[in-house]
Amino acid sequence: MRMSVAEDRIERANCRNLLGRRLIPPLFAMFFLLWIAGPACAQQPPAATVVGPAESAFERLPGRWVRLQGGYVITIRAVGADGKLDASYANPTLLPFHVAVASRDGNAIKLRFELRAGGYNGSSYVLNYDAANDRLTGVFDQVVAKQKFDVVFVRFEP
Repeated sequence: MRMSVAEDRIERANCRNLLGRRLIPPLFAMFFLLWIAGPACAQQPPAATVVGPAESAFERLPGRWVRLQGGYVITIRAVGADGKLDASYANPTLLPFHVAVASRDGNAIKLRFELRAGGYNGSSYVLNYDAANDRLTGVFDQVVAKQKFDVVFVRFEP
């Protein structure tokens, strides 16, 4: 039995339709998944930078700190990336520090202040920042009187 030209075209079209019905859905699904997943992968946020406790503590140092024994005040206005402090001292007269630095010792923050003005002649504070209690604790070395005092500074917030 011989097919007519029209019947032959219909038969070929049916084969293509069957083939298309079998291949198009999986190809469409793969294209759709790639289309959705591509931008999602590209839009992932960058990994977060972990900041150690010592680095975040540097940010907490600025402020006015009042010494519980005597009312002396250390004002820290800013902390540089290298640990240099923009700071001053009041007893109650305002005095500049000759040296004012913060450093890390493991997870601990250490501060060193040296005074050379107003009769202090190299007297210094060596303090540790107590993050849990938000205070500075340490020793004041009064070189003129040749005495050392244990000291505590607390944050003053008027």
